[in-house]
Amino acid sequence: MAPHRRLEGKILIATHNAGKLREMRELLAPYGITAVSAGELGLPEPEETGSTFLANAEIKARAGAQASGLPSFADDSGICVAGLDGAPGIYSARWADGKDFMGAMARIDAELRERGCLAPHERKAWFISALSIVWPDGHLEDFEGRIDGTLVWPPRGAAGFGYDPMFLPDGHERTFGEMSSDEKHGLPADGSRALSHRARAFQDLAKVCLG
Repeated sequence: MAPHRRLEGKILIATHNAGKLREMRELLAPYGITAVSAGELGLPEPEETGSTFLANAEIKARAGAQASGLPSFADDSGICVAGLDGAPGIYSARWADGKDFMGAMARIDAELRERGCLAPHERKAWFISALSIVWPDGHLEDFEGRIDGTLVWPPRGAAGFGYDPMFLPDGHERTFGEMSSDEKHGLPADGSRALSHRARAFQDLAKVCLG
């Protein structure tokens, strides 16, 4: 197994999603990393043909590294609903048809109701974030984070993006849509576990590649 590699200098964030880009830049900022995005460079979006979050993150990171000549940092994430057999999962963005997350949240709620999933214990879900870094020479680092919670209806809060307004993380009284970015993604100074799935994956990445 190849030794871990330190991430430094300028990197590519392989995303065209403004929300993900903002979160990733916030996470990287304390480490002095300069980041440009695939969208800013006009790079094409590769077809995500993987069957897992991690496989799709690697596809995006490899494509970004090859196209830019920079270490490429990619995320693939989504929401998995227990009552829907893990859907939408890797198809979370497709359920939103690109941008219509209100419609996607309504679809999840409707399908849960069709299955009689009305009580909180029947509306369990989890967010997954897979992070991959690929260097131009092909070196790869992978990380994955998860946060469990319950889906509420109607959605609450205008912060965050995607499915955040309907996701109530376990042990909390506010949805991700009602939390500030610092609350969701801040990395605790005491080294305790971060809250969001992306921050948890990044916390593991930071220990290996940024420490």
